[in-house]
Amino acid sequence: MSAPLLRRIAGRMQLLVGAVLTVAIVGIAILSQFWTPEAPTRMRFALKLKGPLVQGLLGTDHFGRDLTSMLMVGAWNSLSIGVLAVAVGASVGTVLGVSAAARGGLLEGAIMRLCDILFAFPAVLSAIVLGALMGPGAFTAVIAIGVFMVPVFARVTRGAAAQVCARDYVLAARAAGKGQARITLEHVLPNIASHIIVQATIQLGLAILTEAGLSFLGLGIAPPAPSWGRMLADAQTYLSAAPHLALVPGIAIALSVLGFNLLGDGLRDLIDPRRRLGG
Repeated sequence: MSAPLLRRIAGRMQLLVGAVLTVAIVGIAILSQFWTPEAPTRMRFALKLKGPLVQGLLGTDHFGRDLTSMLMVGAWNSLSIGVLAVAVGASVGTVLGVSAAARGGLLEGAIMRLCDILFAFPAVLSAIVLGALMGPGAFTAVIAIGVFMVPVFARVTRGAAAQVCARDYVLAARAAGKGQARITLEHVLPNIASHIIVQATIQLGLAILTEAGLSFLGLGIAPPAPSWGRMLADAQTYLSAAPHLALVPGIAIALSVLGFNLLGDGLRDLIDPRRRLGG
């Protein structure tokens, strides 16, 4: 990594804060697969509704389960669903966006109208429909959120790919007899990869938030697997007696979304030369 790049990174506080939050959350999620203070599904009714530091670091829930352990495993579940959903949305959306930019005409119009239709069906509504057909679960959440992400990536990649397709080196490649598929793989995708990565980082925060909403409604990961959204839903009954039940997952969700958003915005400012000159 070059010294000028390091200086630019060091001078962008939002990028640094976003990176620290993201690394912390990802690190906790990975750690949960090897170690937690307690088994996250272990019930101890004699220790229910204990406050932070009274029993464990963050206390216990209404079943006596350790909140720290549930929060750690919930981070893994939320991140895994978010990453898979963004991967689905990015893969399908990139193919559609690049195809629209490369072909234009009726195909471009049809793809953009399809994106408009998909925008009309939010992830929560899609999950309710899919849940009725397939039953609630992680797969339903991934597909519902992923479908919601498709038009976002399609529009981003279409705009970026259209600019690349108008460049001289792409026109020269066409004049040299290269096919559209080869031009896309060799010239278009490498030059729009940064846009896709930045958008994926921002959308990951939204995916985590959406997954929490689906779990809150009972459409996410099936119990007894810990989920931040279901932890919030279970806390409603005990808000007055044990407010920490809602604060713990609520703060975790807020920090996760904030971290990925700051990281995505920071990367976009770092990569985009127009923003870099303006900043």
